[in-house]
Amino acid sequence: MRHSHVDLASVLAEPNPQIDLRLSAYEVSTGNFLKAVTHYTNRAIAEITKHRNAQEADKRRLAERIQAVEAETNQCKLREIELLAVLSKEQEERRDSEQSVSALNHKLASIRERCAAIDAEIEQYRAITSNLQRERQREENILCNHAAEVAAEFAAYQSCLCCHIEGIEADQLLIRFSHVDEANPDREFSFVLDVSAPLYNVITTTPPLPNLPILLNDLKETGNIYRFIKLMRMAFSESLHSPS
Repeated sequence: MRHSHVDLASVLAEPNPQIDLRLSAYEVSTGNFLKAVTHYTNRAIAEITKHRNAQEADKRRLAERIQAVEAETNQCKLREIELLAVLSKEQEERRDSEQSVSALNHKLASIRERCAAIDAEIEQYRAITSNLQRERQREENILCNHAAEVAAEFAAYQSCLCCHIEGIEADQLLIRFSHVDEANPDREFSFVLDVSAPLYNVITTTPPLPNLPILLNDLKETGNIYRFIKLMRMAFSESLHSPS
């Protein structure tokens, strides 16, 4: 609506002056303006409501996200506490393991020292054993040589005395003589000698000898078994000529 210029002098000069205020056009214009303002207001309110709803939705999403992050943070804290507990336990187990390893290493070192000492002792015993074996071998050689000499002497002794010596039981010797009785050379004279004790003893004689105690006393005093056997033969021979 355009505003026209009003000539007030010409209007007043008229017999019935009137000014056309164009109220209908004003009302239409005002109505249109009010509609436009109302439409704008409604659209602004709708836009504000939309933005507010969007902001509230964002707030809800942000709150949910915050809650999720807080829950996740709490879970991480709980997990961290569990991991710290596991780490502390592992560290304690590691300390125990290190202490056990240290103790085992100490024992191992002690065992190695003992093994070294035992090895040295074994070497010492080996040296002693080797010396003893050499000494034993030397003594065996001496004994073998002596036994060979004794065997020859013993054989000659048995042949000279016409006697035979044999073992009959544990620590008992049967000594038999022949050619004692000139009238009967095959007649056998014998006695059993017990050598189980340091002091030898005669268990039995065939035939009996009355002077056996005297001969045993001589054996106890001299300890000469060869002399005793010789005296026993002489005693058997003298018993043949003794009055019965």
